[in-house]
Amino acid sequence: MHYTLMRLAAVCGLLSVLVTTVDAADPPTAKLALSFKPKQADVEYDIPKTSEYDQCKVTVVRKGKASGWVVLGPGGETLRRFMDTDGDNIVDHWGYYFRGLEVYRDIDSNADNKIDQFRWMNRAGSRWGIDNNADGIVDSWKIISAEEASREAVRALTSGNSKILQPLLFNEEDAKELGIPKSVSKKLLAEVADAPAKLAKNQSAAKGIGKQSRWLQFINSIPATVPAEQIGAPQDLFIYENAMATVETGSQTALIQIGEMVRVGNSWKLAGIPQLMGKDSVQVGGILMNPATADVADTEMESEDNPVARKLIEELQELDKNSPALTASRSKMSKYYAERADLLTKLRKTSKSDELRDQWTRQLTDGLAAGIQTGVYPEAEARLKALEAELEKSNNEAPMLAYVVYRRMLAGYNVKIRDADNDERSKIHEKWLADLEAYVDKHALSDDAPEAILQIAIAEEFSGNVKKAATWYAKLIKDYPESPSLPRAKGAVKRIEIEGKPLELSGTSLQGKTIKTADYRGKVLAVIYWATWCKPCTEDLPQIRELYKKHHGNGFEIVGVNVDADASEIPAYLKQHKVTWPQIHEPGGLVDSPPARDFGIITAPTVFLVDRDGKVVKRNASVDDLKTLLPDLIAGKTPQVGADEKTSKTK
Repeated sequence: MHYTLMRLAAVCGLLSVLVTTVDAADPPTAKLALSFKPKQADVEYDIPKTSEYDQCKVTVVRKGKASGWVVLGPGGETLRRFMDTDGDNIVDHWGYYFRGLEVYRDIDSNADNKIDQFRWMNRAGSRWGIDNNADGIVDSWKIISAEEASREAVRALTSGNSKILQPLLFNEEDAKELGIPKSVSKKLLAEVADAPAKLAKNQSAAKGIGKQSRWLQFINSIPATVPAEQIGAPQDLFIYENAMATVETGSQTALIQIGEMVRVGNSWKLAGIPQLMGKDSVQVGGILMNPATADVADTEMESEDNPVARKLIEELQELDKNSPALTASRSKMSKYYAERADLLTKLRKTSKSDELRDQWTRQLTDGLAAGIQTGVYPEAEARLKALEAELEKSNNEAPMLAYVVYRRMLAGYNVKIRDADNDERSKIHEKWLADLEAYVDKHALSDDAPEAILQIAIAEEFSGNVKKAATWYAKLIKDYPESPSLPRAKGAVKRIEIEGKPLELSGTSLQGKTIKTADYRGKVLAVIYWATWCKPCTEDLPQIRELYKKHHGNGFEIVGVNVDADASEIPAYLKQHKVTWPQIHEPGGLVDSPPARDFGIITAPTVFLVDRDGKVVKRNASVDDLKTLLPDLIAGKTPQVGADEKTSKTK
């Protein structure tokens, strides 16, 4: 078998090759093999010193129809792997290694002697870029995590290179794939239209940052879920409403607004142009989760036979069509919220249809609640209270009254708790619980009552009042059997009462296999619910690894249950933190994934400690609990478990 080195060299940009072919049994020298470089510059890989070349070794490898060369370093570690995967005697995969693991691969996928794909893997991340014209620049991303997308966005801003930004941007094909209504996708696409000019403008305004600046961190909590019915799409959407990243320039750090991000398949796309955040910048949520920019459905126009109402709808559509950018000034956003509220108020009073009047009331309420939470429309709370007072007088609009009250309460609470210091938070939280209880008492038949009860139960459990929490969960189960919150409530009751009972849990592993806790009978087992975004989970890992190393040989096992909404970042996280025990992951995140929902998990980390008989010893074990209880459990003794009912909280 022969490999055409001249063709291989041409693909990799090496022109000074003296030989054209070489038999596989007579591989190239280490010096020649090590002269190849990745097409992408941001790859950290092992490069031995020139003086060590003589200690390196090139060997032939064959596996089925695939064959090629592996370059081994002075210590026998793998440095490079160049493979012909399709049996045509031409190398089409170039692999680069770092500390024994492949971190990057150039690929010629169509046998045209041009590299058209770039893959980062293991410690280098999860990116997979497609280069359609083989010019060395990514044209689209087959896989890219939200964190990596933010890093690419920062690189585009600091360099002013719109070619880096373009494949990250939400486009028409993405809208079609997700089934986003045209009226909504139009707004999303408007945010990224004329991207090169907008990027150039943002770079010019980004004083103090440039090519010397370095991406530091992706700043976000968990991704949000936009239910399909909320946006009018055939599937739920996973988004970051207003993503941020930090950059470092010398000793100075700055905040970059990435904006709204949407998951499309295995890639995260930007619905905005990155920009430097200044002291006067306004951070407004994205389009997909902003009630104020909800679509005015065409069916509402068709259903409204009142000429005055139809004229108002046209004005509302025009207002939304020309809505300010998410990065607009506070005054522009405030004016927009006010004008929209004015039009919706008129529509409420003009519409002759009860159904449409309710719809306008909901839109008005959602917009005003958004105005409260974003802080750009100071009059929003007063207008909501006025609407509430108006509805209070009408016996025919009790459901709408409940709708308005709940959203006014929730928006106000979110603002107060966000802006409060530690001393104030406790009082605000107590008032919130009292308000929720009063709401449930007065609006027991409302659609939001089950959610209010669930919030009370979760809050009581967080506060350590487990008996009170169980009472509220039971009320939800008994009084609201049709509620979507019912499975979580049932799961929470099962979790609260599980100590001394068998743990029956099964789920799908990252490799697609079924993991069952029943298969671990005879072992001491810790089942750990965790997430990549959970800071305490990461902080606990070094101690948990040590416990696993110390006791695994004596019958201690761990099963992880990951509650990330998106599984793409999990493998890299596990490798980075040297986690070797099996993992369950199913779609839905902390709220809706079956393994979390079935036990009403409310926070990460949550740890079930199970004895050799398969019974739960402790349902909310801490690392200290593991240290204390494991020796007795492994020895077959019954440990003394305290009656601590506190639930560990995510920091």
